[in-house]
Amino acid sequence: MFYFFIFFSSLVVTAVLTILVKKVANYFKIVDKPDSGNDNGRKIHLVAVPLLGGIAIFVAYFIFLFSFSSYFLSGNLQWHHLWGFFIGALIIIVGGLLDDKYNLKPWQQIIFPVLASLAVIGGGVEIIKLTNPLGGFLNLQVLSFVSPLLIIVWLLGMMYTTKLLDGVDGLVSGVSAIGGFIIFLFTLTTRYYQPDIAFAAILFSGSISGFLIFNWHPAKIFLGEGGSLLLGYILGVLAIISGGKIAIALLIMGIPILDVVWTISRRLWQGKNPFKFSDRQHLHHRLLALGLGQRTTVLIFYFLSFLFGISALFLQSRGKFLALLALVILMLFFVLGLGLLSRYRKK
Repeated sequence: MFYFFIFFSSLVVTAVLTILVKKVANYFKIVDKPDSGNDNGRKIHLVAVPLLGGIAIFVAYFIFLFSFSSYFLSGNLQWHHLWGFFIGALIIIVGGLLDDKYNLKPWQQIIFPVLASLAVIGGGVEIIKLTNPLGGFLNLQVLSFVSPLLIIVWLLGMMYTTKLLDGVDGLVSGVSAIGGFIIFLFTLTTRYYQPDIAFAAILFSGSISGFLIFNWHPAKIFLGEGGSLLLGYILGVLAIISGGKIAIALLIMGIPILDVVWTISRRLWQGKNPFKFSDRQHLHHRLLALGLGQRTTVLIFYFLSFLFGISALFLQSRGKFLALLALVILMLFFVLGLGLLSRYRKK
């Protein structure tokens, strides 16, 4: 009952805060305007939509996290971990606010995710070991520099995955909410019982759900730069502090992550800067181009994230590795299949 209380309370608080943030964004004209012709057709909304939705999630999430800190700190986590986690999130929100208002350059945008990752490391979060899919563990304490490096790469990867996924109403927020729920279920199992992480995960899912009410198509408010990065940041941190459950997060976010890898590789092959150039070649854009509506496209992503995420509850390390391989094959199928279908439609 406590977890139900946290979920629905955070949902209501975030919903109320989203209404307030929406008014503030409109008042200061911090909105995402429709495609101006300089966005390579990337934007698909037809009217100006207020940004800054991530602020509502950030405020609600950390109000509850600090208010019920005794639950979050009931395991191995300490106050310095919580403060590092919070400061990193605050850096992301501030950077996102500046970007939404002043449209920062790519090299300026990346400063804030890097600083957020360093704040997490400065708070004492570390990866002690990684599970070897062939058996046993990889001890990272032998080489002290490996853990910080892995954390930076992992968090940046998660943040930019959710950032680039944020192209359809309700897509990144819904997938992230599913991710929080899967981690919640996983950390309540007998084998991996971690009530502190379960609390943080269901709070994450509830906070996003309150925002999703207004972000579902047709969206009344967008996450904004800070919000889209924040979701990947929190999900990435939860995967680390739950004992290195990175494989679970990879299964949940597998399709979006592979889509980002494919997008970056494709743009580099075309001789374009993957961080400066934008287009409508993401998987969700291609599904829309086939005639699928935004809601149908989003539900396909929801289904895949839930299916592969929930599979982690029943798989051991080698099984999760095979599931990740299945994800790669599925992504290749999407890329080749949609490419051939697009050529056929043009003919």
